[in-house]
Amino acid sequence: MKWEKGLPVWYDGRTGIFLFAGNRQGKERKKMNKTEQSVRLAEGQVIRLPVRRMGINGEGIGYFRKKVVFVERAIPGETVLARVFEEGRGFVRARLLRVLKPSTHRREPPCPVYEECGGCQLQHIDYPFQLRLKRELLKEAFSRYTGLKNLPIAPAVGMDDPWRYRNKAQLPLKRIGGRVKMGMYSVRSHRLIEMGDCAVQHPEVNRTLEEARRVVEELEIPIYDERKHTGSLRHLVARIGLQTGEVQLVLISRTPDLPREKSLVKRLRECLPRLASIVLNVNPRRTSAVWGERSRVLWGADAIREVLDERIYALSAPSFFQLNPVQTVKLYDEVRRAASLTGRETVVDAYCGVGTIGLWLAPEAGRVIGMDTVPEAVRDARENARRNGINNAEYHVGRAEEWLPRRVSEGFRPDVVIVDPPRTGLGGELIDALIRVKVPRLIYVSCNPSTLAKDSARLLEGGYRIGRIVPVDMFPQTSHVEAVCTLEWDGEKA
Repeated sequence: MKWEKGLPVWYDGRTGIFLFAGNRQGKERKKMNKTEQSVRLAEGQVIRLPVRRMGINGEGIGYFRKKVVFVERAIPGETVLARVFEEGRGFVRARLLRVLKPSTHRREPPCPVYEECGGCQLQHIDYPFQLRLKRELLKEAFSRYTGLKNLPIAPAVGMDDPWRYRNKAQLPLKRIGGRVKMGMYSVRSHRLIEMGDCAVQHPEVNRTLEEARRVVEELEIPIYDERKHTGSLRHLVARIGLQTGEVQLVLISRTPDLPREKSLVKRLRECLPRLASIVLNVNPRRTSAVWGERSRVLWGADAIREVLDERIYALSAPSFFQLNPVQTVKLYDEVRRAASLTGRETVVDAYCGVGTIGLWLAPEAGRVIGMDTVPEAVRDARENARRNGINNAEYHVGRAEEWLPRRVSEGFRPDVVIVDPPRTGLGGELIDALIRVKVPRLIYVSCNPSTLAKDSARLLEGGYRIGRIVPVDMFPQTSHVEAVCTLEWDGEKA
């Protein structure tokens, strides 16, 4: 063995293991024979690791004794020292101790709570390299699940300014002593980290949330205690229409009414002149889910408005809308290019939300049919169609997994289907229906490379082929990547 200069560890060159001097566990490790050492990596063990690629959650990934090792904040191309804290079947998780060979793409994260917060995963990597790594995530996912190597994946579509882009935030509250704290839960813990002026949130969202927190504290509104299931206010949610400047504040409560409700609304309006809507959402359940099923407008409009490329969208409190409006325009333009409409096609907009994608395509389509499980979203979609003078779009409440198979069994045949599912991907019934109907063009908008690749593998087996994949960076500084994947029916294969 030899002393590794500058580090209080012993390094065994034969095994690649570092042992802390004076560590009881390290002394016991030295007594293990080589067979025992090769079987498992013990908690606390320190290893030297070349980092090969990035994982789906932004971790650096390397391999040690044929096991996959995940190390947070390690960058592909680096060599690091990492300490094992968890071993699973075929994988190991380790904490970064030191970067022995740093990447030229490493930088100092600007956020003071970056390492604690967990909301972002890539602030320590320069932005051009973030885009390259996200494209690689897609390539690796498709290679793993489809076996395809030479895929038509375009360069990732990034932002000119990858900061201050998020138009919405929902943050939990906790009363500690006489203070009301608000922030994000630290990774793999339930410790609340106060974020302050978050660098990826729009400044007005930060300001709205902080002023609302201060008013709640001032009026001594009861804060929800999740251990006892008592108190009222659980979360604060703020959303801004970037083009209109309208701000919506949602108070998520365990109880259907808040103490001093009128005083709270009055003070919020005084402190926040840009507010257009204050909504109370009721979630009485003992659950980690944020939103409840019932909402009540306390003051102002039912919905705020946003404008994208001259289209006006109404956004009620529970409705889904993309969190990065600047990139949303680029995303939907990619969908429009992929659809290649001539004005005669029937387009199905599954998981339609407030109708954004379908209304984007409606002027170039013959007919648009959308569906969503959230009644408020469907109501907004219908209102958005009316507001924008679009008469060839219709919207229904229901699950795409049920609606499309039923209509297909009745003889319905769409020309283009657009799916924008949650991270869990498409349901099996919907995939089966898409294979049965032989849609000429299927456009899959995905926020999860793994489920996109898994679902694509089934669609490829069923007779589709991949036309083009375009990564779109909707969430700079995080490991998330959106993609527009075009699949076409392959008559020869079928």
